[in-house]
Amino acid sequence: MDKLRNMEVMVAVVEAGSFAAAARQLDLSAVMVGKHIRQLEEHLGARLFQRSTRQNSLTEVGAAFHEDCRRVLEQVRWAESAVERQRAVPQGLLRVSAPFTLGNEVVAPLVADFLLAHSQVRVELLLTDSVVDLAGEGFDAAVRIGAIADEGLVARPLKPYRMVIAATPGYLARHGRPERLADLARHQCLSHSVWQRRVEWTLRDGADAVQWPDIARFTCNQGDGLRQAALRGLGLIMQPEVLLAEEIREGRLVPVLTHCVPAPRPVHIVYAPDRRQLPKLARFIEFVVRALGVEGRAV
Repeated sequence: MDKLRNMEVMVAVVEAGSFAAAARQLDLSAVMVGKHIRQLEEHLGARLFQRSTRQNSLTEVGAAFHEDCRRVLEQVRWAESAVERQRAVPQGLLRVSAPFTLGNEVVAPLVADFLLAHSQVRVELLLTDSVVDLAGEGFDAAVRIGAIADEGLVARPLKPYRMVIAATPGYLARHGRPERLADLARHQCLSHSVWQRRVEWTLRDGADAVQWPDIARFTCNQGDGLRQAALRGLGLIMQPEVLLAEEIREGRLVPVLTHCVPAPRPVHIVYAPDRRQLPKLARFIEFVVRALGVEGRAV
């Protein structure tokens, strides 16, 4: 038995004034209207209408139940309209994950711009180099570097993640500019501690291929710490282009070995498929894709 439908029919009978009028209003037969009322009465164990050859009037129980039905149906309509309002206007909390460096340098500023444009949205941004479980950890979307392993997610491509090797003009004046991979042996190299445990980036020069030097003058577990050391002229740094873009643009760091840098890695924004995606997520996805997609700025 569809209780809500039966309640809708009862309210329609009372407001229309008769079973026949309610049938016309609901596009049902009078017999079907009567069936809905009988189902309600059998379920409740009480007579709702006093039937006669001339008219059908509410019993005392029926009058009280009618008022309760109206309130219930109003609440249902309010709940349905709330969902539709949420689908019409971006609002509510978005939980987003992104890798630390890319997230800090690129995603966080984009989130701020998005929030300025959508006053009813809140965003919780988690910067982590771990891969979060979107469904299990309650995230709406994540920016990921590398191949997408979860085929159950929608993955929208963004600009590839590029690396750059650079040093200060002063360092290069003292130690010379490296031209080949073999030149790295006579340079001070700065390295991320993750690379000491898990080699990730391969440098190539024609047929030659080497890993970024394992023995580093300075090792740090954060790219920004390496950037600060490089800016003081300590040595060569290899870091994501987004982390060093401003310093390179201003000439404080100079790219070297540009023909040897590792191949760019794919970047995607991923999210669960949803036939009726809420505006807060749909607008955010499109905002990020416009800024960082194929036609957007490089990352």
